Amino acid sequence: MHSARIVVTPENLLRPDVLALHAYHVPPASGMIKLDAMENPYILPQALRDEIARLVAGAAINRYPDAAAHQLKASISKVTNLPSGMDILLGNGSDEIIQLLAMAVAKPGATLLSVEPSFVMYRMIATFVGMKYVGVPLTQDFSLDLPAMLDAIKREQPALVFLAYPNNPTGNLFDAEAIKQIIQAAPGLVVVDEAYYAFASDSFIPHLAHYENLLVMRTFSKLGMAGLRLGFLAGSSAWLAQLEKLRLPYNVGVLPQLVAAKLLEHHDVLLAQAQSIKQERTKLFAALAIINGVQVYPSEANFILLRVAKATQIFEGLKQRSVLIKNLNGGHPALVDCLRVTVGTPEENIKFVAALQDTINQLA
Repeated sequence: MHSARIVVTPENLLRPDVLALHAYHVPPASGMIKLDAMENPYILPQALRDEIARLVAGAAINRYPDAAAHQLKASISKVTNLPSGMDILLGNGSDEIIQLLAMAVAKPGATLLSVEPSFVMYRMIATFVGMKYVGVPLTQDFSLDLPAMLDAIKREQPALVFLAYPNNPTGNLFDAEAIKQIIQAAPGLVVVDEAYYAFASDSFIPHLAHYENLLVMRTFSKLGMAGLRLGFLAGSSAWLAQLEKLRLPYNVGVLPQLVAAKLLEHHDVLLAQAQSIKQERTKLFAALAIINGVQVYPSEANFILLRVAKATQIFEGLKQRSVLIKNLNGGHPALVDCLRVTVGTPEENIKFVAALQDTINQLA
């Protein structure tokens, strides 16, 4: 006599903490002015697009990519002025690198520490790999609370600390001296996440050789390569040689390697676009600051955080006017009534400000 077979369902097979998670949500943006995902709004010059088209046409997509991505790494080292003795690990976007780092240190009881509010993937990936997550609240103006950070480091002894510099979603650049104190106090790795480096006034790459437990992570997504999904981790080869063991084979494909290396030959074009975005950021900040009822926060990224009453209704009102931004209301207690807008083209920014003013007037 056979016993009844147990029905296999996600609920009885998967880890409870995975079942409790919510997937990273990407809303549909067809037909919208898309200002929700911190993308570079500018397309490449036609001559460069033609050059890339010829390159892609001749690519050996029937072959696996260069597993070590020698040419691309050389290009990255050059444009970032990587200090001598430092190495590079490539990822499919920076998300893959965050996961790889967490996997590497996820011994039983290990803690991943960051600040709150910050990039949601730090907390999510800690859950993915079974690490304890600790988020230290920022101050009311979203600055680093150094005493609280140092207390948490002493108490939790984190294996891994992530600090976004500038921070997402707040846009501010933390105090560099405070970060240096955190690096010195941390018993494990400190990763400074410079996803928005092209729009900021400072970087920790020049400090890599000074701190044995410091790594710097960057993505090229915000610079204009979001569709290529390319991130990198910079640090000493002592760390990176170990982390390479966890990188999945051929994680950066033939086309991303080829196109990114070509774009880095024209790094000046991308930096000029970043400069235009910074100039537009200044104009957009000024335009938002004079709208009644809007509190706007200074930014060193390619987005601006704002606080406004009835934020969710305003977010919906903007969508009705074909403008998509990011609704942060309800995501974290410190972000009540907060919205985040990516800096777009001059035309997109003008349309966004007009739609925002119109929506506020309608709800008044």
